[in-house]
Amino acid sequence: MAEFCTAVLTEIEAVVQGTARDAAFDTLTASIGAAIVADRTLGGLCDWVEAEAPRPVDLPVEGAASLKAAVIPVVLHYSTADPLA
Repeated sequence: MAEFCTAVLTEIEAVVQGTARDAAFDTLTASIGAAIVADRTLGGLCDWVEAEAPRPVDLPVEGAASLKAAVIPVVLHYSTADPLA
């Protein structure tokens, strides 16, 4: 039986707000990275998971503290017996 290797790109949206948003953002992204490193197979659902570097931006909010946000690209590698399943 043939085995097909597949890579799927997905994204995690990370958003923080407040006066200490830089520190909060760093903590959030570090915890996401630690969770991925702790289980690179997502409990056996994938062969390998890897995150790419986020590109943070500051988003102004009228009348409130601005947001710090980023999309964190995550690549899921897995194998399947049927590429259409």
